[in-house]
Amino acid sequence: MAATKQELITGLQKQILQWEGYRPPVTGARSLVGLGPLERAFPNEVFPVSAVHELVCGSSEQAAACRGLVTGIMSALLKQCGVCVWIGRARRLYAPALTAFGVAPDKVIFISLTKDKDALWVMEEALKCSGLTAVVCEVGKLDFKQSRRLQLAVEQSRVTGFVLRNATTKLGSTTCAARWQVKSLPSTDLAGLPGLGFLRWRVDLLKVRNGKPGSWTVEWSESGFVPVEPIEILEERQAG
Repeated sequence: MAATKQELITGLQKQILQWEGYRPPVTGARSLVGLGPLERAFPNEVFPVSAVHELVCGSSEQAAACRGLVTGIMSALLKQCGVCVWIGRARRLYAPALTAFGVAPDKVIFISLTKDKDALWVMEEALKCSGLTAVVCEVGKLDFKQSRRLQLAVEQSRVTGFVLRNATTKLGSTTCAARWQVKSLPSTDLAGLPGLGFLRWRVDLLKVRNGKPGSWTVEWSESGFVPVEPIEILEERQAG
């Protein structure tokens, strides 16, 4: 009897994860977004699409880092064909720069809104459109009720949402699948060649539903995301 109950609970848990955008990995299949070890923090070791992700930005530098990481993820999502809606506050995103991440600017619909209320309403309506692949929205605040409306929208349309929060003084509870914080890191030289190296970020997964939070260093290269060991770990190994 106990084994039957456990099987029932396990089956229900798998169904709930699938409704929330988590899919069991296919043997031998390549990761969808290519975040490497970071993806192992999520249930079934799969990055949750068809869900809403919250990225907190404590400064303009962190906001720029979040835009870079999201654009890199978006490039993998858009390979399956589709269009993204990006709702910004002050047109700070330079559209031609998206090509550095493999995203064609004509695949992104840009909408500029200054009020959070308007931006969140547009995001909710966009998330209801199953013809879209992803929706990105930059706002100052996001409460539980607003996040719940966004989550209900993606459960029907299977669109992936990203909320970039520009105010981090009060971080209340939300229904988002994950809460991230991204910080830019100095790039390394390219085998002694002049110029800047690849973009590099410290990615902190602060909260993740049914997963394991953690911190990682990732780099964006010509082949996509590449996990990088932190400098302090490399120094310890060399010293040892």
